[in-house]
Amino acid sequence: MTTRRTFIETISGAASLAAIGAPLPIRRRPSVAGLDLLILGGTGFIGPHLVRLALARGHRVTTFTRGRQSTELPPEVTRLIGDRNGNLDALRGKRWDAVIDDSATDPDWVRQSTELLKGSVGQYLFTSSTGVYYPYLTRGLDETSPTGMEVTDPKDLSEGYAVSKARCERLTLDAFGDRAMVVRPTYIVGPGDTTDRFPYWPQRLARGGDTLAPGHKDDPVQIVDVRDLTAFMLTLIENHTGGVFNASGPAEVLTIEGFLTAAIRILGSSAMLTWIDDYDFLEKRGITDSIPWVMLKGKDLGHTSIRNSKARNAGLQFRPLAETVRDTLAWWPRVPEARRAKPQFTITAEIEAEALAAWRARGSQ
Repeated sequence: MTTRRTFIETISGAASLAAIGAPLPIRRRPSVAGLDLLILGGTGFIGPHLVRLALARGHRVTTFTRGRQSTELPPEVTRLIGDRNGNLDALRGKRWDAVIDDSATDPDWVRQSTELLKGSVGQYLFTSSTGVYYPYLTRGLDETSPTGMEVTDPKDLSEGYAVSKARCERLTLDAFGDRAMVVRPTYIVGPGDTTDRFPYWPQRLARGGDTLAPGHKDDPVQIVDVRDLTAFMLTLIENHTGGVFNASGPAEVLTIEGFLTAAIRILGSSAMLTWIDDYDFLEKRGITDSIPWVMLKGKDLGHTSIRNSKARNAGLQFRPLAETVRDTLAWWPRVPEARRAKPQFTITAEIEAEALAAWRARGSQ
């Protein structure tokens, strides 16, 4: 039976161990309910969804951030302030059942946090990216496919990102072994998106009219709803399922034609698609992607055909596309007006009008 005295003695002993740098004992729980979770981040896109879902599933949540964003989180969340760039003092001498690293692209950040926490945390989940497979020279890449660990072209920002994430993964796996989880999501979409990539399509199709549809109709596309991603991350932790997982969706192959025609139907849109399938024509106008579509050639050939069977077998599930499209459109008006006034869309109204006019003019020659 735990008394107040034994509780204080336990805490005091743990503090002494922490003070001398010895690893803290890892607390194991007999069930998945009521886990103590530490989220490194929690105020971006994934974080707020993750925090709220974890609380709804009966877990206790602590976030570690720099305290610079004013994202509203439930009052029961414990908030720790610090900086991944060397100021981790708020994490010392504490224990959690699992940590979700949701904010790292710098391997040095992951090195510091894994070294500090490997003796006081049961599991460590690192949020990576399918970007680690870049360059995507073949289709059908899976978790056994190699990832680059060295930058060969400093000017290639995609390669730099891929290598940084891959190094972060390696540090996590080396530190935590079978207690490590690495989740590699593809393009994350849904309400709360901090980018203007996917939100383009719901709002554009809702407006209707003549609409530029880029790419070959059978180009595959891949996305994962942020709510499905966070549910999967928690499922891995609750089931103590270690390993590397591609969180790419949907469940079945989806093409850009399938996506756009489904979205038009879902929204009851009057949009009329004009397909421009000439990659060179699109590239000259800066249209090399319009998420979920990506121009599939060269280093991006296999970008949107990542295999997900391992993650699906481990519990990754996908909501209907209709929910993602409708919920993103419903959320968009709540985005700050300044952002909505000047969104960073790949296909602006001006680019679309010029491209459609030039495409038709070429066809009439």
